[in-house]
Amino acid sequence: MLHIKSIGTPLVLVLALFAMSGCEQAEKSAQQVLNQAAESAKQAIDKTNEAAQQALSEATGSEKSEKEESKDTDGQKI
Repeated sequence: MLHIKSIGTPLVLVLALFAMSGCEQAEKSAQQVLNQAAESAKQAIDKTNEAAQQALSEATGSEKSEKEESKDTDGQKI
């Protein structure tokens, strides 16, 4: 009986260490997934921002063109 108790304590400690190391690995994996998701979201935001700026640039550029075309010698739109 004494022999089983002396094995039980180190066994419990070893199992606890395995559980802790497993939790650390799971935490690292979860952190990697979160980092990848954050990077993907950042890229999507950057692409959306670029598209919005391009659309705004095109819209303001076309308004300038229309204003220039609309001015004729008598001030009427052609």
